[in-house]
Amino acid sequence: MSVAALVLAAGGGSRYGMPKALAPLPDGELFVERAVRTARTACDPVLVVLGAAMVEVWQRADLDGATVVGNRDWETGMASSLRTGIQGLQALGSGIEAAAVMLVDVPGTTPDVLQQLLPHAAPGALVVPVFDGVPGHPVLIGRDHWDGVAASATGDEGARAYLRTHEVTEVDCTGLGDPTDHDTPRA
Repeated sequence: MSVAALVLAAGGGSRYGMPKALAPLPDGELFVERAVRTARTACDPVLVVLGAAMVEVWQRADLDGATVVGNRDWETGMASSLRTGIQGLQALGSGIEAAAVMLVDVPGTTPDVLQQLLPHAAPGALVVPVFDGVPGHPVLIGRDHWDGVAASATGDEGARAYLRTHEVTEVDCTGLGDPTDHDTPRA
């Protein structure tokens, strides 16, 4: 059994001014490249959901080692990307026991955060990292919950509603990464 990474990178980045997948970090690495590189340190397979500027992202970004799926409905919000990603994971086969759902606009996610979550991976797992007492990302979702998460996701809300109604394991990741969500270039 393996743990997959599901990188959600389909949004148009209206508040950011461009698709965040293409946003550069100070070292020149694109947000989506950082997410894929981080995911590959701990997860296999790595699946990336693209939408806005998909062709440009595909042409410019180094997505080596990742499987890419397109979300035609990306404009409807993150929920459609989460559903698309879950469908992609299910199509990859039954050997995946859980998926770490990563957001492209949280480039401070580190391999150390993933390593803290992986020991909790199981088909029935729901695991959230906590940074200074505040829940963050990536969220580890066991295979047994994928259909429920997909069914409950709406608009720009991914797994939040589902997690509120289920028992969730919190793992302290304080100091292991930066949980800042980069909604604007100043973040």
